[in-house]
Amino acid sequence: MSAVPTGPAPRPGPAAERPVDASPRFGYGTNGFANHRLDDALAVLADLGYQGVALTLDHDHLDPFAPGLPHRVAALRRRLDALGLGVMIETGARYLLDPWHKHAPTLLHDDPTRRVEFLRRAVRIGADLGAEAVSFWAGVRPEAVAPRAAWDRLVAGCATVVDAADRAGVLLGFEPEPGMLVEDIAGWRRLRAALDGAPCFGITLDIGHCRCLEPQPVDRCVRDVAEHLVNVQIDDMRRGVHEHLEFGEGEIDFPPVLRALDDADYRGLVAVELPRHSHAAPAVAARSLEFLRAAAARARTLSAEADPPGPSPAVPTPAGPVAAVPSSAPTDVSPTGTAPVRM
Repeated sequence: MSAVPTGPAPRPGPAAERPVDASPRFGYGTNGFANHRLDDALAVLADLGYQGVALTLDHDHLDPFAPGLPHRVAALRRRLDALGLGVMIETGARYLLDPWHKHAPTLLHDDPTRRVEFLRRAVRIGADLGAEAVSFWAGVRPEAVAPRAAWDRLVAGCATVVDAADRAGVLLGFEPEPGMLVEDIAGWRRLRAALDGAPCFGITLDIGHCRCLEPQPVDRCVRDVAEHLVNVQIDDMRRGVHEHLEFGEGEIDFPPVLRALDDADYRGLVAVELPRHSHAAPAVAARSLEFLRAAAARARTLSAEADPPGPSPAVPTPAGPVAAVPSSAPTDVSPTGTAPVRM
């Protein structure tokens, strides 16, 4: 199988001063700035020193169905260039397509037309913005849809999106999402094989998800998919609980993870994914970047001190969740029973 390119070189940085050896390229998800105008969110992130954004297309941030889309996309590209921000496109908006049902329709529903059209638009927007990748996921299997039928629908829908991405010259990052039809790396591999190893079909790896449910240690997950990485989301998480946490509130040891990304020669964005923290977005973004820069410095120290890394011991899969989402927080239960799910 052909390796997927690991993203273009970074654009020139904005006015914010950055370390000369800054690596990796840290970004932040705009879904964590839902209470900000998009232009204001970009300005805050650039001023803090981020090098890119994971742009969630949503009703408040570059609505792909609102009038004047070409003009708005062109203006956004100029703004990103002026700020020196890289961009990738994220498609996980909750109520963009259906005001009553979260994430509906997905590629698994009886009529996925609106989802397919949305993903095609996302690909075109990605091409026009010079985005590093377009990220998407499978969706939760509807109860009335049999597993085999859901899988066939997913493969067919992904094939359509792959065709659009091939024509546009855009990389796709498919994200395994806890509780969805494809929730882990093994499921992504199966899907990629069903798509005949399409070169544009890479993986979006959420670091927190690896801790939540993968059988391997987090840094090993990075190494296992290194040649297919086109997008990385980063957040803290606990074993067995799908809840995106601020750094230091979960169980992940981040320097080995960042070292694995560096060893993989990954040059794409590593974007903070905290979609439930918009109420304190500037403060959360500031302390997140401070944490990540310290972890990256520690990772460089580890690389300088250590011999070439060997395989990490496997982490046993837990028999059940190791922690509970607070009862005050809305929770979706995984249909597989793997873990409480928050999306």
